[in-house]
Amino acid sequence: MRLDYVSIFPDFFTPLELSLPGKAADKGLLAFGVHDLRQWTHDRHRTVDDTPYGGGAGMVMKPEPWGEAFDELLTPATTVVFTTPSGEPFDQRLAEELATREHLVFACGRYEGIDQRVIDHARGVAEVREVSLGDYVLNGGEVAALAITEAVVRLLPGFMGNAASLVEESHAEGGLLEYPVYTKPPAWRGHEVPAVLRSGDHGKVAAWRHEQAVRRTAERRPDLLAPSVLDDGTPIVRATPGDAGELLTLQRACWVQEALANDMLDIPALHESLDDVRAWLGEWDTWVVRRAGRLVGAVRGRLEGEHTWDIGRIMVAPDLQGSGLGRVLLEHIQAVAPAGVTSYVLFTGAASARNQQMYKRAGFRLRRDLASPPGAVVLTKRR
Repeated sequence: MRLDYVSIFPDFFTPLELSLPGKAADKGLLAFGVHDLRQWTHDRHRTVDDTPYGGGAGMVMKPEPWGEAFDELLTPATTVVFTTPSGEPFDQRLAEELATREHLVFACGRYEGIDQRVIDHARGVAEVREVSLGDYVLNGGEVAALAITEAVVRLLPGFMGNAASLVEESHAEGGLLEYPVYTKPPAWRGHEVPAVLRSGDHGKVAAWRHEQAVRRTAERRPDLLAPSVLDDGTPIVRATPGDAGELLTLQRACWVQEALANDMLDIPALHESLDDVRAWLGEWDTWVVRRAGRLVGAVRGRLEGEHTWDIGRIMVAPDLQGSGLGRVLLEHIQAVAPAGVTSYVLFTGAASARNQQMYKRAGFRLRRDLASPPGAVVLTKRR
């Protein structure tokens, strides 16, 4: 992954040379580029700002230097991150999504912000994400860019010395906050390590940690425990045997589209019978969405081995595709995976570009090294 930073204060990014990011760069896992926006100015004073149209306090960053900077740095494979308090909230899900990108460019604004035309122009060249660290205002975007960088690059394969540490931290396992952690000595200033952690019983330890994670989340972030619902309040519920007929109809409608996209008819989901659907309903953890009594979406998952959650049959009625329902179903099936799951796996058509794009944006990576069904590709993601 390559990360570029454009700022009028490039010295802010000296910390990139420290600790794990610096070591990762030395090993070739990352490449950093820091650029002074003023190098793309042409006046004697190297001016990067001017008064705002319409009046008001403060100054606005001029479009010309940004345009020249982007001319040099952006490609269609670039994702530009504008750090701004008016952006979408930054969270672990967004960090996972950005970790799948090949090239990130951080545009660090100052003063009252960057001329909106710069953002509009960038959208025509590359992917653009406007991102906020939270509901507060900083003097500039540099601190936010560093925080986002640290959250993103630590998710890259090979970055962490012990990859298992990513699984149990806050916001990782099912979105819960992390459980309390302890180390030696067993007693300190009248406080003792819980006996269950010293018992040697790994099952009891795992159960205690999960219970503590749920309790801590309920106390501090109850919003993270809300059930999965659509924007209109429609719940995602477990499928029942009585749903088999409608699932078969929805499945055929979806996989006719897949057959057309991949120019092949030999797709198992297209040829299953009602009995086949009834059979796999008993083997998979299946969830459905109904609107006005009509089954319009479904997804399923099951444990593969001890630690892998196999995700499949993400289905959305053709007239609702593109509405975001598929993304919500994908998020839901990951959230309901058992506590011991450490990774997700799914496959889709090799020519199903729209599906692959959704999965990549959700943090999945193509795994051409893994065997896949004919005409399909496999994607995986760490939990």
